[in-house]
Amino acid sequence: MMIQASSKDLNIMIVYNNLPFSRNVTCAWGMGCVIRGFDHTILFDTGGDGNILLSNMRKINIDPQEIDMVVLSHIHGDHTGGLWRFLEVNADVTVYLPSSFPGNFKQRVYQMGAKYVEIGKPVEIMPDVFSTGELGTWIKEQALVLRTDKGLIIITGCSHPGIVSIAKRAVEVVQDKIYLITGGFHLGGTSKREIDNIIKELKAIGVEKIGPSHCTGQQAIESFRNAWGKNFIDGGCGANIQIRR
Repeated sequence: MMIQASSKDLNIMIVYNNLPFSRNVTCAWGMGCVIRGFDHTILFDTGGDGNILLSNMRKINIDPQEIDMVVLSHIHGDHTGGLWRFLEVNADVTVYLPSSFPGNFKQRVYQMGAKYVEIGKPVEIMPDVFSTGELGTWIKEQALVLRTDKGLIIITGCSHPGIVSIAKRAVEVVQDKIYLITGGFHLGGTSKREIDNIIKELKAIGVEKIGPSHCTGQQAIESFRNAWGKNFIDGGCGANIQIRR
């Protein structure tokens, strides 16, 4: 049954992830989610395989035609690879991508009939929806920041620039408390001590809820689960995070 979000509801539907939540969808390495509840429907990252992306969207009852904009976090193929198959189905979108993306990537988006907007500095993409702007040096990445009555929701791709740095940038850009951070935190192989320090910093910032997935690593996910308890959110493939705005 298709979930219809009211004007006061925000839905973040995980359509691509390597961590499982629902048996009805296919898990694969990467990240992608559909966000409903604002002026336009957003696809944030596309996973690595467009056929899996579109199949999962169908299974969750998301029509690709309802997507108005695509936001890409960073250049890695497990976040951008599904874009081309998606654009074959719906090219009537604007793709918001980091300015550092190669020229041939941008040209291909244009050739497939879509528009693109380069993101360098922090920007309000539409009312209550912001990009952190490019962060990092070697791998440049943007995160999505959603403003709600409960506080900020930050959605990350891989957090290559560091999840704490992304959280601090979001607060700096939008000037509000953080209600939820979800997405990939890039902590696989990170030591327990480093993970504990990251948890302390996020707690000090005042992050109310946490939903790590994708490249966070199982040890880190369990540490976050223990630290946040009932405020831990499962962000595996097929999850639907519902928030009253």
